[in-house]
Amino acid sequence: MTIHKIDTDFGTIAVQDSGGSGRPLVMIHGNSACKEVFDQQFTAPDLQGFRLIAPDLPGHGASDDAPNPESAYTFAGYAAALETVLAALDIEAPVVFGWSLGGHAALEMAGRNKARLAGILISGTPPITPVMEDLMAAFNIDPSAENLTAKRTFTEDDARAYALHTTGVGGAVDPHLLAMVARTDGRAREIMFTSVVMGAPMDERAIVKGLTVPFAVANGADDPFLKPAFFDTLDAPTLWRHGMMRIAGAGHAPFRQMPEAFNALLAEFAAGA
Repeated sequence: MTIHKIDTDFGTIAVQDSGGSGRPLVMIHGNSACKEVFDQQFTAPDLQGFRLIAPDLPGHGASDDAPNPESAYTFAGYAAALETVLAALDIEAPVVFGWSLGGHAALEMAGRNKARLAGILISGTPPITPVMEDLMAAFNIDPSAENLTAKRTFTEDDARAYALHTTGVGGAVDPHLLAMVARTDGRAREIMFTSVVMGAPMDERAIVKGLTVPFAVANGADDPFLKPAFFDTLDAPTLWRHGMMRIAGAGHAPFRQMPEAFNALLAEFAAGA
């Protein structure tokens, strides 16, 4: 296992890399998370034949806070940072697994078409047209609750609540993941959410409709952030044969909450993409 430190226009990016000559599988974490959220993929027997690569996005984990946050902390900025990482590691045509924000970054990469991808699996990521109608159709938004997704400054209670709802397992929070929520540059949450509401991202519905590589969706059946019916409205010509998967017993992070079931699906998808 290697931790790379890659200097980019977005700051120094930390990347965990299992190495080896296997097919590259790039895993992109979500908002206020980090590369270690995929620890159960790096140790999974099903995935040992792949070269697993997990970067910390700018402003997250062991990566630097972005020197130009307004441009970096957007779907396009994260996609550009990931493209730089792939080029630095000389990785061509990886399979990409994007979770939550990471899924939006993966779709933005596909739409930009600057890095060739072999397949995309998303989890906890509704492919939206960036208009309020789609946002309301895709996400469970409680107007009476504070929107932690967009909140710049977290209290300790905020960090714990966010970590629990995003990556909690059995009502418990991994201490490192909790610390990484607190570490995240709060501007990343604020700027990302504002950019989405303002319509900055690419039309992800159109990206999914135009994909020529295999595409898969594997959500937790009990994901508190999503409206499952939204995914059935997508036009996805390259959708994997398993359809819109909903993993029983899992919430927003099925790869942590039901890792054996998720890893088997991820390995099957990555092998065939």
